[in-house]
Amino acid sequence: MNLQIPKKAAVINSFAGYGRCSLTEALPILSAMRVQACPVPTAVFSNHTGFAAFACQDLTAFLPSYLEQWKQLNLTFDGVLCGFLGQAEQILSVSSFLSDQKSRGCQTILVDPVMGDHGKPYRTITPKHCQKLRSLIPLADIITPNITEACLLTDTPWKDGFWNESELSELCQRLHKLGPSKIVITGLPCLIHGKEGFENYLSCKEPFSQCACLTPSAGPSRHGTGDIFASILMADALNGVDFSVSVQKAADFISKCISASKALQIPEPDGVCFENFLSDLADQ
Repeated sequence: MNLQIPKKAAVINSFAGYGRCSLTEALPILSAMRVQACPVPTAVFSNHTGFAAFACQDLTAFLPSYLEQWKQLNLTFDGVLCGFLGQAEQILSVSSFLSDQKSRGCQTILVDPVMGDHGKPYRTITPKHCQKLRSLIPLADIITPNITEACLLTDTPWKDGFWNESELSELCQRLHKLGPSKIVITGLPCLIHGKEGFENYLSCKEPFSQCACLTPSAGPSRHGTGDIFASILMADALNGVDFSVSVQKAADFISKCISASKALQIPEPDGVCFENFLSDLADQ
């Protein structure tokens, strides 16, 4: 057996005890793809916020000392995956950590700028929060915004419905100017041979290339699919997989998980049964 030392990735996100999302998806997916996942919890939830009620312990005050201890230990990571930051005050600590890891030679920083959907910010995301989150983008190598978040980051007017290729290309050019070398605008509705589907629009700065990855719809999107998508991209980036190949792999994996969850009648708040298919990621 040809064993290799796994790459290491710090994973900054919340933890939900029930309802597949955030760290409870990222950790097993990265591990299955032979990446050592090192969690940085920003909050602990009994269950995610898509349920009628939840209990939460915010960890904003603890975050600086958590990350400072890692710095004192001289820990270095091949990658950093940054997901949902529920408090604007967390962003300064995360920014400092990303800058420090970049100075230590971190290979890939992926930021999923979770801010909103359907043309508007989530109810807890203030204009101040959006502005602070924008400050993380220059530190990222890869970003994975949805169309709403791409518009918020670039002050671009949002529109409902389909976006054509020239509009998406221009939007990505604006995002590239903020810093990241690789961008994928996720979950765009599209038509594939007259049937509903999803488009992920990719843009790479050097060498410059842009393309669309299309996936037939397997059903309505579910909680946690964005975390699965970003986790697969993170692992693949560290393992040297081509960006467009990785995006298509992630989209196909999520489609398979949604289809199976629908067939098994798994309630929507429970997310997708990705556990059934982890071996597929390990084998690739």
